[in-house]
Amino acid sequence: MGNGVLIVARAGYLALGIFIIGCLWEAAIAIFALPPFILPPLASIGGAIWSEFPFLMRGLRATLTVAGAGYAVGAVAAILLALSMVLVPTIERVVKPVIVAINSVPVVAYAPLCLVWFGMGPASKIAMVILAAGFTVFVNALQGLQSVDAAGVNLLRSFGAGPFRIAWMLRLPAALPAIITGLRVAVVRSMIIAIVAEMLGAYEGLGRIIYESTQQIEFLTLWAAIIVASTASMIAYGILVVIDRRLVWWK
Repeated sequence: MGNGVLIVARAGYLALGIFIIGCLWEAAIAIFALPPFILPPLASIGGAIWSEFPFLMRGLRATLTVAGAGYAVGAVAAILLALSMVLVPTIERVVKPVIVAINSVPVVAYAPLCLVWFGMGPASKIAMVILAAGFTVFVNALQGLQSVDAAGVNLLRSFGAGPFRIAWMLRLPAALPAIITGLRVAVVRSMIIAIVAEMLGAYEGLGRIIYESTQQIEFLTLWAAIIVASTASMIAYGILVVIDRRLVWWK
């Protein structure tokens, strides 16, 4: 019952926030007499979403495929890599500087290389999402795994537990809040990178729709694609929030 009330309350706050943004949007158009190519009315954008719904859904499906695949691979690889660094500290000393150096450059800068190596298809976009999402999850997972209380580790060792058993019984449960936080941030970054990568070179996807709409001066389609992408990101983030509350119930 309590969870149901909390969900309803959060939905109400979200609806109120969207309502306020909509009012400010329409007020800005009316007060400053903004032309449609700068800020179109929400009703016009809604009409564009309705009329081009199948087209937008095909683009969304392509973008979600790229973002989802890169997110899943990057998250799993990041958690396994962080766990290996905790179990074998030498790996951290050797590999961590390389990972930091790679991610010190914006992921978009690797777009030309990814396009040359993997082509214009989904593989190049997935590779960029793996870099972006993986690093976010990796940083949080490593911090969570290493921030375990030393007294707990020593206690398990006194009972004869080895590194793997300590990791399974203590480190992973203790790091779960940090890992989930990294996953929540990474899911949004995955959508952003997927869309930006599609804008730089792709055959399909919301990013491609946004790029082509800009080139063809179809601003209603442009805004429609942006709102569809934003809605999908919010839903994905909301799913991670629910998972967070289910798994990390003690927070």
